[in-house]
Amino acid sequence: MMYAVAPLWIAAGLADWACHRSTLIERTSGLRENLLHWLLLAQGGLVLVAVALFEVDAAVLLIVFAGFLAHELTTYLELRYAVPRREVRPVEQMVHSFMELLPLVILALLAVMQWDQVLALFGAGQPDFGLELKHQPWPLPYLAAAGLAVLVFNVLPMVEETLRCLRARR
Repeated sequence: MMYAVAPLWIAAGLADWACHRSTLIERTSGLRENLLHWLLLAQGGLVLVAVALFEVDAAVLLIVFAGFLAHELTTYLELRYAVPRREVRPVEQMVHSFMELLPLVILALLAVMQWDQVLALFGAGQPDFGLELKHQPWPLPYLAAAGLAVLVFNVLPMVEETLRCLRARR
């Protein structure tokens, strides 16, 4: 998860921003779509923070599942808004598909790792909703590097997109 899923999600976010830039989002769907992108980024961030910091139990599985569902719903709303207003090219559609699958991959990997908690959620045992910090957290250098990567490759491009949308609005 640390060395494949999270970096791929960060890279996909940057690719998505590049697609928005190439289709001149600021002149078409504008700030409203950009704000939905911020919501999508926050939803993905919540999932990754939960996985990185907390022991995987029923609570984390439900957080990741809720994050996946929220991300799917927001993506649907974003596309429903954007498609009539700007061209969503095949590359962007593929990037979206990738970004939608990654939270599901996280959920599937966690479910396999903690199958007893999955079964407990369905009545075969006692689910643990403890939300306790990891006993062996992800390494601090990794967390710092991942945080920096999100800042550089996702947050800063999103800020740039927001500024373009605000300028175009005037």
